[in-house]
Amino acid sequence: MASASLVSSALKRLQGKVALVTGAASGIGECTARLFSKQGAKLVIADVQDELGRSVCRELDADDAHCSFVHCDVTAEEDVQNAVNTAVSKYGKLDIMFNNAGPFLGTKHAARVMIPNRRGSIITTASICSVIGGVASHAYTSSKHGVVGLMKNTAVELGQYGIRVNCVSPYVVATPLAKDFFKLDDDGVYRLYSNLKEALLKPEDVAQAALYLASDDSQYVSGHNLVVDGGFTVVNPVTRTLYLDINGICDLLQIILSQEKSIFRLNELVRTLRQQLLQCRCSNETKNSTFGPLTEHVIELERLAGPGGLG
Repeated sequence: MASASLVSSALKRLQGKVALVTGAASGIGECTARLFSKQGAKLVIADVQDELGRSVCRELDADDAHCSFVHCDVTAEEDVQNAVNTAVSKYGKLDIMFNNAGPFLGTKHAARVMIPNRRGSIITTASICSVIGGVASHAYTSSKHGVVGLMKNTAVELGQYGIRVNCVSPYVVATPLAKDFFKLDDDGVYRLYSNLKEALLKPEDVAQAALYLASDDSQYVSGHNLVVDGGFTVVNPVTRTLYLDINGICDLLQIILSQEKSIFRLNELVRTLRQQLLQCRCSNETKNSTFGPLTEHVIELERLAGPGGLG
């Protein structure tokens, strides 16, 4: 039994490390905190949601020996400073700073305590909006580009002290914050366009990316923005726009069918949908099966329209 325990401990990728996770009471932060703890890290959970944060801590460590909660408003520098100081005073050091919220102050104070030890990993949650435009508001997109800029600058500055600085940039994850921001219901994320067939991005996927950047597996990775998007940001933007247009047409068709509108209008929209599909096939996406279900949808609509419906 003792040897089995030693092997299990050796396999933990964060064994002996101390991590601070901001915004860790829910969503991506909570999922990452749980994974870091499972991988052997001593943990400080920082959040403004006191009850939720303490609940997560109790689940991870009932004895409060390896996991602590600290109230932290990431917009208040004294709170962030206190969270970092708590990690050092309780566990003796800070190896990993995961800025799931508050990247500027988090990076500043993590660097303060990491520099004397000449080692550490600072990770910040960004977004696909840090590498492309047109997905979210100007303010949100600008802020995420700024986060990546901060990461790159501090990676250069802190590299001389052995401190690695990176970002993880996920596509939309169905967290409470994301659903509220993008005005999505429980099924809304499933309707969003995704390039990777039959795959849905979950908080656990982002946590695994953060784990890689936190662990020694990425010991020579710094200044990197790790995008976790299933290929969304590399898809031809024209094709993506056409896809979204087609989805809008399909929604209209469904409304028409449900309300039993005129067959003439149905035929008109089917023609439009066919034209969109033709454009997609001409945009070097022929081998991509993304539009297969849409073709089937057209065939079914033609059947519903009846014989001679399309003339």
